Amino acid sequence: MPARILIVEDEPSICENVVYALEADGFAVATATTGREALDRMTAQTFDLIVLDVGLPDITGFEVCKAIRKTQSLPILFLTARSSEVDRVVGLEIGGDDYVVKPFSPRELVARVRAILRRVSATPLPPNAHDAAIPLVIDDVRCQAIYFGTALNLSRYEFRMLKAFAAHPGRVFSREQLMDHASEEPDASMERTVDTHIKTLRSRMRGVRAGIDPIVTHRGMGYSLLETWPDA
Repeated sequence: MPARILIVEDEPSICENVVYALEADGFAVATATTGREALDRMTAQTFDLIVLDVGLPDITGFEVCKAIRKTQSLPILFLTARSSEVDRVVGLEIGGDDYVVKPFSPRELVARVRAILRRVSATPLPPNAHDAAIPLVIDDVRCQAIYFGTALNLSRYEFRMLKAFAAHPGRVFSREQLMDHASEEPDASMERTVDTHIKTLRSRMRGVRAGIDPIVTHRGMGYSLLETWPDA
């Protein structure tokens, strides 16, 4: 069954191009032209990913994202004419998985949609990844992090940060170093974005093992991953 994508875009020409590109690649596509229509559609139907315009006529895409994140964790790809650093950071901080800046190539958008869906797909994991006795396994092929046998639902930035931590347990990474590992455009990121992603990582990992705080804060220096794992 093809993945279902909801396109939330009020400009007809852009919406048509996106729909055409995704359907040509085998996706099942539905559309909405306002934020409220999108939220209504999500109540009535199930989707695997949302392509969400930031500049909608009723409420902003950021507001739609916040509303979605109250009840669902499905991936969100922002479409935006806003290329400034602050707007991109805000979109990622409130729960977006990726963004594409207008004007964009439909082929690039399809590639980003496929990359996100591969990351969050329920593809069977390697046998050792299911071993709950192993605290943290990084599956590079599927771009997944498995924590005590449970696959974590991470953004690509969070996955890359956790991968860097896992490769060097106990090493203290500065925020700048973590941005270098996580982003293709580290100079366009903000240090506070790292803090936001670390907060999300901690929350998701504590959701699996509440008794363990796996990421250590080193004030004035950065963060590290535990070298030894306590019982929990």
